[in-house]
Amino acid sequence: MTTLLKAQSLVRTLPLTVPVTLVQDISLEIDHGEFVAIMGPSGSGKSSLLYLLGLLDIPTSGRLWLDGQETSGFDEDTLADIRLSKLGFVFQFHFLLAEFTALDNVMLPMRKLAKLSELQIQQRAEQLLKDLGMADHRHKRPDQLSGGQRQRVAIARALANDPLIILADEPTGNLDSVSSANVKEILRDLATHQGKTIITVTHDPVFAKAADRRIGLVDGRIDDQWVHPGLQK
Repeated sequence: MTTLLKAQSLVRTLPLTVPVTLVQDISLEIDHGEFVAIMGPSGSGKSSLLYLLGLLDIPTSGRLWLDGQETSGFDEDTLADIRLSKLGFVFQFHFLLAEFTALDNVMLPMRKLAKLSELQIQQRAEQLLKDLGMADHRHKRPDQLSGGQRQRVAIARALANDPLIILADEPTGNLDSVSSANVKEILRDLATHQGKTIITVTHDPVFAKAADRRIGLVDGRIDDQWVHPGLQK
C-alpha cells in the first residue's frame, strides 16, 4: 500500500489566556485502503486530531499531506473544495438536515460539487442508499428513521462524492449494539472491498478490533503503550 495521508509534527494550541494544547507533536502516515482507529481516554485529543486530519481545523504548527499534496497554507476556499471532493465525514450525531428526505440528504454533496447531472446525482444517491439497505426509506425524513438508519444515511452521504478517505468521529457512540455492529461491518467492508481509507475515533473496543491499526492517544500525544482495557489480551 502507498501513503495517502501524512502528518508531520502537528500541534494544535488554543490561544486562550492560558494556552491549551490539544494536539502535541503528532507525526503519522496512513495508507490507501487502511482502516485506522484512534483511541484514548476522554480529553486525550482524539477528535482534535481527527479534525486536523480532515482539514476541518488548521494546525498551529506542523505539516499535512493528502494524496501527495501539502495542504499547509491553503486558504479556506481551497480546503473546502478538498473536503468536498476527497473527504467524507460521519459523526456521532449524524447532522442530517431535518427538512430533507434521506435521498435529498445524500444528493446534497453531489449538487454542491456539481460534477454530475441531476439525473446522475439522483441515481447515485439511490444506489448508495440501496447498497446500505435504505432503499425503502429513501423518501423518509430523519425524524422518521431509527438511529441506526440515520447513521447509514450519513454514511451514504459521506460516500456521495466518492472520497478517498472517510473520517468518522464516534460513529457508533449513540447507537445500540446491533446498529453499532452494522456500522462497523459497513466501514470494514468499505476498506476491504472498496479500498476506502477509514479513520475513526472510537471508545468502543469491539469496534476498534475491526480496524487494521489502532493509534493510542494520551494528553494529545501518540502513546503506543496505551491499550484500551477491552483490547487487552
